[in-house]
Amino acid sequence: MLEPALLPTPLLDCTDEVLARAGVELRLKRDDLLHPTVPGNKWRKLGPNLAAALEQGHTRLLTFGGAYSTHLRAVAVAAGALGLESVGLVRGEELAGRPRNWSLRAAEAAGMELVFLSRSAYRETAARCAADAAVAAELQRRWGPCLVLPEGGSNALAAIGAAAIPGELPDLGERDVVCCPVGTGGTLAGVAAGLPPGARALGVAVLRGGEGYLEGEVAGLHRAAYGREFGNWRIDHGHHGGGYGRVPAELAAFAERFERRHGVALERRYVAKLLAGLYAGVQAGAFPAGTRLTAVVTGLPDPDPDRGQGLGPAA
Repeated sequence: MLEPALLPTPLLDCTDEVLARAGVELRLKRDDLLHPTVPGNKWRKLGPNLAAALEQGHTRLLTFGGAYSTHLRAVAVAAGALGLESVGLVRGEELAGRPRNWSLRAAEAAGMELVFLSRSAYRETAARCAADAAVAAELQRRWGPCLVLPEGGSNALAAIGAAAIPGELPDLGERDVVCCPVGTGGTLAGVAAGLPPGARALGVAVLRGGEGYLEGEVAGLHRAAYGREFGNWRIDHGHHGGGYGRVPAELAAFAERFERRHGVALERRYVAKLLAGLYAGVQAGAFPAGTRLTAVVTGLPDPDPDRGQGLGPAA
């Protein structure tokens, strides 16, 4: 059985001179502390999908991810705890014959069967599995009856799960902007849908070149989950650090300063980019005095120094 989640997750006030001069407040929604083995937005997004899998009688989950995918590890752990089998389709057939990195070792240790695809086959299968019945049918033929979860776990049920986040934030109103990193869009879609009137959502993209595409993904999740679109959100595409998985020296230095100042260890590929984007926005005057920013800390730092750079989305 899965251990219970820590809900609601804590809120931490962050104050420093940069924010104080601009009259902007910042607090951290510590979803990284939500669960010991399925942390952060992975719990939020997986919870409703796991419930659906059990209700529908599935015995196997199948999903997609890169070599350092947090999503793969979370699915493996959650499935194993619930007595379900799991299959992970991994981007990069060249990884099949190499020693497993710490992330893939953890997924296999939790019981996940890993299948390595060429990057072209991975893109084709991951992108089309939700929309193309033939692709979905082929997955079912190859792996048997299973619940197929998209890359990053972002689907309509995931957005509904993430929509619980604003409900744990007291007194949201017109001065509030609830912020999160954006890899596949599920968390942002949920946050925006769960906000009360007047409050807004801001996503900071961690992918380079996602303009238009990510907005379309979030809008599509809203239509799938709620039958309508929402106009209370936007995505900042200016702080991806050069692309997914890339952590330039300037971003690393920002993260280290933040950690020393506030005593919170930052995951680099998502959370550090989110906070760096928010600080840059504050310094540029993008947020009027009196704004209260709430940054959702969606995950934990990688636990091992052999993590890779530029190896593909871990969302």
